[in-house]
Amino acid sequence: MHVRHLQVADFRSWAGVDVALDTGPSVLTGANGQGKTNLVEAVGFLATLASHRVGTDAPLVRMGAERAVVQAAVVADGRELRVEVQIVPGRANKASLNGSPVSRPREILGIVRTVLFAPEDLAIVRGDPGERRRFLDDLVVTRSPRMAGVRADYERVLKQRAALLKTAGAARRTGGADLRTLDVWDGHLAAHGAQLLRARLDAVADLQPVASAAYAQVAVDADPLTLRYRSAVLNPGDGTPDVGAVAEGADVPTLEQTLLTHLERMRSSELDRGVNLVGPHRDDLDLALGVLPVRGYASHGEGWSVALALRLGSYELLRADALPGGDPILILDDVFAELDSRRREQLAHTAAKAEQAIITAAVPEDVPRELSGAHYVVTAATPDEPGSVRRA
Repeated sequence: MHVRHLQVADFRSWAGVDVALDTGPSVLTGANGQGKTNLVEAVGFLATLASHRVGTDAPLVRMGAERAVVQAAVVADGRELRVEVQIVPGRANKASLNGSPVSRPREILGIVRTVLFAPEDLAIVRGDPGERRRFLDDLVVTRSPRMAGVRADYERVLKQRAALLKTAGAARRTGGADLRTLDVWDGHLAAHGAQLLRARLDAVADLQPVASAAYAQVAVDADPLTLRYRSAVLNPGDGTPDVGAVAEGADVPTLEQTLLTHLERMRSSELDRGVNLVGPHRDDLDLALGVLPVRGYASHGEGWSVALALRLGSYELLRADALPGGDPILILDDVFAELDSRRREQLAHTAAKAEQAIITAAVPEDVPRELSGAHYVVTAATPDEPGSVRRA
């Protein structure tokens, strides 16, 4: 899989630009602030319908513009597809495939698949659990695009159920609560939550060996990297005899029933607090080096190594999945300057064998020589000249 042509309009700093890309390594260089990251962010957006830098779409639209447009010609299995997304702040985004609108943007997921490694990835290692859940869910959706619908449905249920908990909790305090509607939403949460939980567990189980191997290659003689999914459904940890842990290999119906049991047990607390206390939205991915957790104990260099191992592992996992369209596109956004020689070497080795790797760097010297493929110079717009991406 590779992007043959990328076009953006009113996306971030770009009023408009067209870039023809090659297979193999494509290196985009330019001083900071020229718009390199904005271009790879656009490619990543087509793959995930989200930015790796911000949590909302509004910052993606150029100041003063009503909408941003990202288009790409994608070649996969010898066939070219044209995919486009219009980003409209405050309204639903629109997408099209080969010029024809699709009913929902998520229908284009899977046409472009990427693994993106960027400085923001340190948040997976050092940030709050939400960062690790997002990492897992993005991987789950990349492996199985239909999970985007499950993920969206689960988030919708959380919002509806949280609002109901608040009103029902207030009504209960005055003796007028009717909880039959809450029973219905419990069922929706358990049904969607069980599917999401099963997919996350499978992703962690498959990612563990390849991420651990990648860490061993970039951090020789270091303690091994381990990944463990942490969930109250799998391990309540409170000694409650009637709500025991379920096996990590449990099927979806078993997980669904277990979620329902936990919801019943926690209902009083949820009504008191007016929040959803049960479900995969409260889970975490534990990362450890040897016996010590990465978060709070790992050095800066170890944190970088773990983040790199998670992305390299994700790339190898997606290659092993042999999904339609071929290998994912590897995007490396301004990371070589942050890595020592060993980490650079390992990352360059993986990037060199990718069908397409898109790399950004402030100066060409930051990029290892074995990635000396197509070279582009990125220049931001000035009052007198438009921005450009010029092939060197």
